[in-house]
Amino acid sequence: MSTIKVKLVKGLIGTRQDHRATVRGLGLRRVNSVSELQDTPAVRGMITKVAYLVKVVS
Repeated sequence: MSTIKVKLVKGLIGTRQDHRATVRGLGLRRVNSVSELQDTPAVRGMITKVAYLVKVVS
């Protein structure tokens, strides 16, 4: 299965608690941190949920 890299591009201050938990679930801690994850429907859904905070990098 392929992998996908996700980068946190915006801070979490002022965001909803469940969105913060989703970002932590993606393995991201601070701005500009990058996490490499398996490309599954669950991960895609998490990225879609917090799309305004993260960026998919190649």
